[in-house]
Amino acid sequence: MSERDPAIVIIGSGFAGLGMAIRLKQAGFHDFVILEKSDALGGTWHDNTYPGCACDVPSHMYSFSFELNPGWTRMFAPQPEIRDYMERTAGKYRVREHIRFGAAVDSMEYDDAARRWNVTLADGTVLTPKAVVSGIGALHVPSYPDLPGIERFRGTAFHSAEWDHSYDLAGKRVAVIGTGASAIQFVPQVAEQAGELVVFQRTPPWIQPKPDVPIPAPVRMAFKKIPGAARAFRGGIYWALEARAIGFTIDPRLSGPQERVARRHIRNQIADPELRAKVTPGYTIGCKRILLSSDYYPALARPNVELETSGIAEVREHSIVTVDGREHEVDCIIYGTGFKVTDALTDLRVTGRDGAKLQEIWADGIEAHRGTTIPGMPNFFMLLGPNTGLGHNSVVFMIEVQIQHVLSCLRLLRERGADTIEPRPEASRRFNDRLQRRLRRAVWNEGGCDSWYLDDQGVNRTLWPGHTFEFWAASRKARPEEFILTR
Repeated sequence: MSERDPAIVIIGSGFAGLGMAIRLKQAGFHDFVILEKSDALGGTWHDNTYPGCACDVPSHMYSFSFELNPGWTRMFAPQPEIRDYMERTAGKYRVREHIRFGAAVDSMEYDDAARRWNVTLADGTVLTPKAVVSGIGALHVPSYPDLPGIERFRGTAFHSAEWDHSYDLAGKRVAVIGTGASAIQFVPQVAEQAGELVVFQRTPPWIQPKPDVPIPAPVRMAFKKIPGAARAFRGGIYWALEARAIGFTIDPRLSGPQERVARRHIRNQIADPELRAKVTPGYTIGCKRILLSSDYYPALARPNVELETSGIAEVREHSIVTVDGREHEVDCIIYGTGFKVTDALTDLRVTGRDGAKLQEIWADGIEAHRGTTIPGMPNFFMLLGPNTGLGHNSVVFMIEVQIQHVLSCLRLLRERGADTIEPRPEASRRFNDRLQRRLRRAVWNEGGCDSWYLDDQGVNRTLWPGHTFEFWAASRKARPEEFILTR
C-alpha cells in the first residue's frame, strides 16, 4: 500500500481526532492518518485564543478518562493549559507522527467498485482509505450576524474565534455583538482596556457563579501520588454535573433550584434595577446553554460599559445604529456570535453509496444512527455528530463513548470478514424517532427560547436528550442486528 492508501483517515486533531487515534493504536490499528487543516493540533482549542478563553466544564472532567491530568492548576482550565494537555497527550501516545498538517479536506466520495473512499484534499491530493472518521466537531466555522451594512464598516472588526491580537483595545470605542459563552469570557477583559464598551445583547443568557479556584500545589501532588484520588474527584464532578440534567430532560419545572441560583447571582452582583431587568431572561433556564461567570455582571456595571438591548438596524462606516434610532460610534466591532453548528455538518462534501450526496440524505434534517453512522455511507463515522452535544456535562465523555462505538464497528468488520458496515435504515429511523420524541418534551424545545441547538425548522439536531450514562449504556457497543455488513 502507498501512503495514499491508509486503512483509516481521521479528519481533525481536536479531542475527537486525537482520542480516536490513540484508541486505534491501543487496539492494534496503526495504519491511519490524521488530516488537520491548521498548522497545529488542538481544534477549537487551537483556534480560540481570545482573552479569558477557558473551559466552562471542570478541568478534571474535560479530559480523557485514560489520561487524567493531576496537574490542572485551576478548576476551570484556561485555553493554553488545555492546549498543552492535548500536545502532551499526543506526544505520549505517539500520534503526532500520524498527523498531516495543512491538509484541508475538500471532498469525500465513496467508490462502490473499489469499496474505498476517495478523500480529496484542497491541494488536489487524493487518499483512498477503507474507512473515514470525521472528528471535525461543530465549533469551527465562525457565525457572523446578518446585519444591514456590515460590509461598510471602516474600523477594525473580527470574530472572537479569529481574535486580532495585534489590535490595541486601550482607550478605544469597542462594540461587542453577542452575549454567548465566548462573549461572557472576553467582555470582562475588554472592559478593562477599552475606553468605551457597548455590548449588544439580543437575548440575555442565564448565568450562574463560576466556582473557579486555583488548585493548590499540595492537592495537585495528592492527585499525582495517591492512587485513585484524581479518578475519585473526577467521578464526583461527573455525578454532580449529571444531576443538572434532571430539569433539562425530565421536566423543565424541576429546574427551579438552578434558576434560583442564577437569580440570586444577578441580585448579588448588580445593584442597578434597570440593568438587572435587562440581564434577566424571560425563558426557562436550560433552554439556552447555562453559562458560568463571576466577572461578567460586574463588567456590565462598570461606568465605561453600556448594555444595549435594542436590536441593530444597520452598521455604518464608523458606527452601529439601533432600531430606536440611536447611533453608537465605534472604532472596533468584536463578534461574539458563536459558530455555524448545523452548517458545519451540512457543508461537508460527502458522497456515499450509489452517488447519494450527504445533503440529499439530510434533506429533511441532519441525523445519524447513535450520532455516529449514516445509512448509505459505508465505513463512515462521525464523532460529535448530530445529537451528541450536551447542555450539562463534558462532550469529551460523549466522544469517548463514540470512539468505543467506532472500534466496536471495526471489530465487527474484522470478526465477520466483511468489507463494509453501515446502519440499517430502519434501525436509524427507530433511533432518531425515539430521540426526537424525547427532545420535544425537553426544555430546549419547551423553554420558550430560540437557540443554536435548533435548526431552521425548530428541530433540535444538536443535543442528546438524556443523561450521558444512558448514551454510554446504549451506544458504546455496536449491535450487529442494527447494521448491514457486506463482503
